Amino acid sequence: MTNVGTEQHPVVVGVDCSASALQAVRWAAKEAERRNAPLHLVHVCYLVPVQHPKQVAPPPDYRHAVLAQGRHWLSQATDTARTAGPGVALTTELRDGATADVLVGESTTTQLVVLGSRGLGGFTGLLLGSVAVALSAHTHCPVVVSPASTVDGTAADGGPVVVGVDGSSLSDAAVRFAFESASARGVPLVAIHTWVDVSVAATWAALPSTIDWEWVEAQEAKQLDKALSGWVEKFPDIVVRKVLERDRPAHALLRHAAGAQLVVVGSRGRGALTGLGLGSVSQSLLHHAECPVAVVRADSR
Repeated sequence: MTNVGTEQHPVVVGVDCSASALQAVRWAAKEAERRNAPLHLVHVCYLVPVQHPKQVAPPPDYRHAVLAQGRHWLSQATDTARTAGPGVALTTELRDGATADVLVGESTTTQLVVLGSRGLGGFTGLLLGSVAVALSAHTHCPVVVSPASTVDGTAADGGPVVVGVDGSSLSDAAVRFAFESASARGVPLVAIHTWVDVSVAATWAALPSTIDWEWVEAQEAKQLDKALSGWVEKFPDIVVRKVLERDRPAHALLRHAAGAQLVVVGSRGRGALTGLGLGSVSQSLLHHAECPVAVVRADSR
């Protein structure tokens, strides 16, 4: 699987010593193999001068120790990558700077950025901290967060790809990514569209006689069909299962992600999926999904 104009661009992985980072390396090595792309392992050391109480450079012994530790983690990640994807061209890099800035910069010439869901060092607190927010908001390519719960790298290899579809033009990039991922893996695609917003759900009891739910469901079904129609024609080999549910998006996606090998969402949406990249839906998926989660910006390559 390759995207137009990105054939020589690598898959980049953020590396530290955590179990989830090594799982991310395994996942990324296999993905690079599927894409016929090189794999680039990056560890970011934060060695800039301390700003308080005055600008002071770290002592040489500290700097050497941090760099040595980073090289060791990259060496471990290299061994892991070579085992998972023995035919993949592999490079490593030790960088100095702020993790989010470095990875956002890498994303300008990258097919995909892959991270572990829990990390140490520069990746501590990834899911809730500034790194995750910055990557979701500013990367120029899709971001995949891989959990440590499948540390053997083999769980759900035969499972489907799941994608959240909100019907807006902004989610088209996520749908494209999901179709490409399912095609590359030779597995079915489960396309999920929910049509209940939290603000509406609270008023159900007061509105049963004023809303024609069958008509609403029919309109939502048309919206889902329209969002998928062009991609179904482009990928006739994929078995697509359309799921239309009156449910909250995070709940529906998590339920259908059980047994999946990848769940894909857009970073911006409309209606039930508004603010997906930074809001409660994406956080629920990143916290609780047992498979890798791909967040795809509308302007991703």
